[in-house]
Amino acid sequence: MVQLRETQREGRTSEKKREILEAASRVFRRQGLHATGMRDIAAELDMAVGNLYYYFRDKEDLLAFIQQTTLSGLRRLAARIEGLDLPADARLWLLLAGHVALLNEETPGSLGHLEVEALGEERRGPIQEGRDAYERTFRRLIDEGVAAGVLQAPDPKVAALALLGAANWSVKWFRPDGGKSAREIGRDLADLLVRGLLAPRRAGNGFASPSLDLLTALLEPSIHPGEEP
Repeated sequence: MVQLRETQREGRTSEKKREILEAASRVFRRQGLHATGMRDIAAELDMAVGNLYYYFRDKEDLLAFIQQTTLSGLRRLAARIEGLDLPADARLWLLLAGHVALLNEETPGSLGHLEVEALGEERRGPIQEGRDAYERTFRRLIDEGVAAGVLQAPDPKVAALALLGAANWSVKWFRPDGGKSAREIGRDLADLLVRGLLAPRRAGNGFASPSLDLLTALLEPSIHPGEEP
């Protein structure tokens, strides 16, 4: 009985934190991340600021939670995609499209994902290690694609960083009411960028982008707020 009550309490806390992240996301988009304070987020929720501090000690605590949640989802998605029995270019497409979709549709408050430097050193270290590990997934897929003759990239690290930079920056310009969903934007961006890396032989034979249905199936289990990256 005690364990059941504890599980229920944890579930309510997780739901409330997601509500807070959704409110923070709206305020971040409206007035900018750096101009947003805890009082602004509390006002968006019609919540006393003291109640907000029950869930997050300060803005850095909130940003750390956003980054931890986002990175956990990205790394689970990457592990799932990397293990698929598909060519490297198709898996790279799925990873890039999934990255955009997860940041902009699945993870509330993901504007905070870019703000690694806003964290203190103690919090920043583990987050940066996780981000580096995630980046290596892109590099492995590019290396594999080059070895298989389906991709071309003189420097896979530069290519990986370019793809990640474009995908991450989407949180700055994506708008939920802009006419396309985050998954559709992810598809379009992945089409543009992955096709730009195709080797001539692969481009000449035609590259069929994976379906949005497959992307959706891969995304569904990716978000579990608060898990370790």
